[in-house]
Amino acid sequence: MRRLPPFAAIRAFEATARHGSMKAAAEELCVTASAVSHQIRTLEEFLDTALFLRDGNRLILTLTGKTYVGKLTGLLDALDESTRDLRGGRDLRVLTTPGFAARFMVPRLSGFRHGDLVRLRVSEGAPDTDFARNDADVVIHWGDTPVPGVVVEPLMESARYPVISPGLRDRERIETPEDLLRVTLFHDEVMDAWPAWFAAAGIEIDDRPRGPRYPHCELSSTAAERGQGVALAYDAMVRGTLRAGVLVRLFEQVTMPVTIYSVAYLQDRATDPLIREFRDWIFAEAALEGLVPPRGGTVAAE
Repeated sequence: MRRLPPFAAIRAFEATARHGSMKAAAEELCVTASAVSHQIRTLEEFLDTALFLRDGNRLILTLTGKTYVGKLTGLLDALDESTRDLRGGRDLRVLTTPGFAARFMVPRLSGFRHGDLVRLRVSEGAPDTDFARNDADVVIHWGDTPVPGVVVEPLMESARYPVISPGLRDRERIETPEDLLRVTLFHDEVMDAWPAWFAAAGIEIDDRPRGPRYPHCELSSTAAERGQGVALAYDAMVRGTLRAGVLVRLFEQVTMPVTIYSVAYLQDRATDPLIREFRDWIFAEAALEGLVPPRGGTVAAE
């Protein structure tokens, strides 16, 4: 016969330990802070041990509390996932960049069998691969840096080349790589590659060519679409735009290909059916475009 603690007390304790605050736990559980406090004391009485040390308004987990909550969080997550699966209402939470979402994933999402279950969020900066706080099942992020406890699989690599709107190309009469030095060039704050591209074109430049800097390549590509200048775009991200004729490619020279996106998910959820199906689908879509990952393998950290 199982002797289980009250479930309400378990939820109150786990939420408080996770947030480090009874007030925050109360907001999550839609109860009062005093109710949370009462539930935690009920649990401590049931276990006959202290779970928190109370120092004024501060709560400090005891060693017993740390050990206990470490087990409870995983159990509650598994219970939540099993319940969602049973009810048929489970979502797949995908976190990625604005550029990847707009230019690669969303145009193809209708082809994913469970596309209606995808809850897409975009990150203002680099997507966080700390799954304890990013509220995501899958993260599609820049690069392939190993993360402890996380499977990181390189998804695609890409070279870069200049792109321009057809109207601006015709007005400025861009015919040679040297012509780019007299128009506005857009720069990325991360991995700006104009010097490398000019070097590939055999042109020496003393200073960074004129033009504004943007936080990421999606903004520079959007500005180029509006005829405001020339962007050094990632081939993988603008193929659809080129096919639509919104942008045109300039010249044959390209930068060296680099890994631009990887798919990340927790190692202990690697066999999750929905995650595996999404992972296989997004890799198949990349393969259809010929965007072969540089190593084709998994990057993992112990």
